[in-house]
Order: sequence, then structure tokens, then C-alpha cells
Amino acid sequence: MDRPAAFLADPPPSPAVTAAYEADLASDGYVNNLTRVWCRRPDVLASFQAVRTDLLAASRLSAREVAVMVAATAATLGDAYCALAWGSRLAELTDEAIAARVLRGVDSDLTEREAALAGWSRQVVEDPNSTTESDVDRLRTAGLDDQEIFEATTWIAFRLAFSTVNDALGARPDTQLADKAPPAVRDAVAHGRPA
Repeated sequence: MDRPAAFLADPPPSPAVTAAYEADLASDGYVNNLTRVWCRRPDVLASFQAVRTDLLAASRLSAREVAVMVAATAATLGDAYCALAWGSRLAELTDEAIAARVLRGVDSDLTEREAALAGWSRQVVEDPNSTTESDVDRLRTAGLDDQEIFEATTWIAFRLAFSTVNDALGARPDTQLADKAPPAVRDAVAHGRPA
């Protein structure tokens, strides 16, 4: 018997739901379980995606730095869905061994900026109230300016919000996502909901 995609039933059909599903089919070849959850309010999904796109559009953070932050954030939170997705993305931008290490909290083979961003991501997830000016100064020492620090922190917060909705409502990682993840990435994701 197939496991449900999430704790919520699929949303009722509407033009906005159809558009979101068709976008998934065009990009991934299947409708993502998280899209089924978020399509309870496809307008909110579209707004969330637009804000994320706007945040990164003018940012100097590299695609690799963004992938490092999301992989570190997802793994620290225990979110298997985003850890598989962004661990795979990081593996594409580096290699699967580096991606697996980041998912395990090991930042060897990262640049100084990437390692600082990975550490910051974990700290923001674990206890944002424990951050200090010294922690921010470490980011500056690694070469990030104040705008990049703001953008990185905002990006981490957006990812936390997104993952929290998915996780709380039981969105399972898609089997297709897990199947295409590099073996080292799959092995590093031993937390969260199984695919």
C-alpha cells in the first residue's frame, strides 16, 4: 500500500493548483509532495517563491554558498526532504562527498566563506537568540559584508519556515527525489521522514 504524501489530503482542483502541478511536472517530471501540501494555499506558495527569488536576485551570495546554507539548515533541523534536495544540489556544485560532509556537520573542503555560512546556518537553526556580535564578526572576517550577512540570515529563516510547514504537515520526501540523490547524500540523510 502506498504511503500518503502528507497528513493533509490533496487540495481541491483549481486553476492555481493545476498551474503549480504543471510547473512541477515540467521541471521535475512529477508533482512534489510538498507542492500538494502548499497548494492548500497556492497563492501563498507563489508569494513565498517570489520573495525567495527576489531575495537572491540581487544577492552576491553564490549558488554554491546558498546550497551550503540550505543543506546545513535542513540537516540541523532534521528535515530529510530539503536535505535530500539541497544535498543533491550541493553535490552538483561540488561533489557528493563534500555535500555528505556538510549534511553531517563537517565543513572541510569548503571555502572560508562557505564554512562560516554553514556554521552560521546551524547556529541560527539551533538557537538564534544565542548569536552574538562576535559571531557576526566571524562572518565579516570570512569576507561577508553586512548586506550578505542580512541576506544569508533571511535566506536561512525562509528555509526554516518552508521546512517547518513541510515537516509539520508530514510531507514525505518524494521517492523520485531520494532515488536520484547521490548515494553519499542519501546515506548522510538519516533523519526526518523517510521517502
